[in-house]
Amino acid sequence: MSTETSRFVRRIPDGEDRERLTCNDCGYIAYENPKIVVGSVVEVDGKVLLCRRAIQPRHGFWTIPAGYMELGETVEEGARREAQEEACVDLVLDGVLAVYSIARIGQVQILFRARLASPGFAPGPESLEVRLFDWDEIPWDSLAFPSVHWVLEAWREAGSGPLGAPRGNPAEDRRGITPLRSA
Repeated sequence: MSTETSRFVRRIPDGEDRERLTCNDCGYIAYENPKIVVGSVVEVDGKVLLCRRAIQPRHGFWTIPAGYMELGETVEEGARREAQEEACVDLVLDGVLAVYSIARIGQVQILFRARLASPGFAPGPESLEVRLFDWDEIPWDSLAFPSVHWVLEAWREAGSGPLGAPRGNPAEDRRGITPLRSA
């Protein structure tokens, strides 16, 4: 199928229940599906590791080490890679802490509870700064995304014991449609 001679339009193809990007010439359907984000709440001596973003969106705001999963990697490998890229750390993952559906931007987020495999951290190319925060020091008004708020609360509630079922979206935003207030 040549993209130069094909014309894609949005329509409801036969057998489908919603609009899809479909080739008018051959009927090929280009499915658009949510992106998977993987990341970790990293705990060090009761403190949480946060990264100040050096990239858009939300440049200069704080987040956990997280990002898009790559083809060919598992969710665990992706979470460890993101922590390496953003905070120059190797992680031991304790388990899945939360799974969030962010419908407004087409994301599914799989977030782990983790700890350092060896001491030390530093800003990677995607971070301006990386540091540990006590709970009372977390810069709540400068967190990059709603799900960072959610997962930090889930981390605190879970404590250091065995993880139960992963947390989901909060009751007030079950579908992940409420954006962060502008800071």
